[in-house]
Amino acid sequence: MKPYDIGIAGIGTYIPDTYMTAKEISDATAGNWTEDAVINKLGIVKKPKSNLGTQEMGYLAAKACMENAKVDPKEIDIILCMGEEYKEYPLTTSALYIQDKIGAVNAWGIDVQNRCCTTVAAIKMAKDMLIADEEIDTILIAGGYRNGDFIDYTDSKVSMMFNLGDGGGAILLKKNLGRNQVLGSHIIADASLARTAGVEIGGQVNPITPHNIEEAKKSLRLMDSAAMKDRLNQVSLPNWHTCIDRAFEKSGISKSEMDYLAILHIKPSGHMAILKELVLTPEQTIYLDDYGHLGQIDQILSLELAVKSGKIKPGSVICMLSAGIGYVWAANVIKWG
Repeated sequence: MKPYDIGIAGIGTYIPDTYMTAKEISDATAGNWTEDAVINKLGIVKKPKSNLGTQEMGYLAAKACMENAKVDPKEIDIILCMGEEYKEYPLTTSALYIQDKIGAVNAWGIDVQNRCCTTVAAIKMAKDMLIADEEIDTILIAGGYRNGDFIDYTDSKVSMMFNLGDGGGAILLKKNLGRNQVLGSHIIADASLARTAGVEIGGQVNPITPHNIEEAKKSLRLMDSAAMKDRLNQVSLPNWHTCIDRAFEKSGISKSEMDYLAILHIKPSGHMAILKELVLTPEQTIYLDDYGHLGQIDQILSLELAVKSGKIKPGSVICMLSAGIGYVWAANVIKWG
């Protein structure tokens, strides 16, 4: 097997220009959370909200990515859609919708899903596919996110998900690109948490009926709050550190060389704690308080913002860090330039 290098040829996002503010989130909680608490405890100044579906937002991000990369969509071999299962039409394949809309006539596509870890997991999958198959040269990862529609803001148990916003992201990987090299990654799963959080109404166990239809629309919940929080308190930070350590080990780079952390949106106290443990300054990341949590789009958005603002320069060592309900933790390493 040839020792191929895999590089990032382009990135793109779609962020709606309409937002839900901290004040509006506070109002939606019916007084349970003040505007100040939403901003300072949850870390949300505002978050984008869209009327577009996840497939359409994924397409718009993919279109922006291809334009930024200056790559003809006909060059794409595979599309991995990391967008959410909540989409315009159930049981349609989002990757194929994106493929058709951008004109990637020579590709095939598949949807993959690992909740908010999907982008980091899909980058690993794409890299492994590019290395393993000599006929594959270009893979597009793209998708959209809009799970915040399911949040009941009067349910304080899901305050950790009040930050869910809307948007799309895309990232293009090419074989032997010669720049922006994707290095090692590591993923950990704790399957004991598989059903501690999710949309409780609308599946086969608890289908939608005339009696629960309005409740179903706001039923993204912690289905076993105590078990989830107790377990996460025990394993979440250690698992993240293991993912980071192993990703850097696989990359042959010291963790001390990390220049930028592309981390998902979490509460400010948790964000600062991770920076402290990694011996990073706030200037070595971007806190997404003007965006909230766009699920698996966060790492792409953070990367794009950092490149545009000059936080990432040629030679920068980047770590993407993510976590998704289920529960999954993931990290990878990218050498920019």
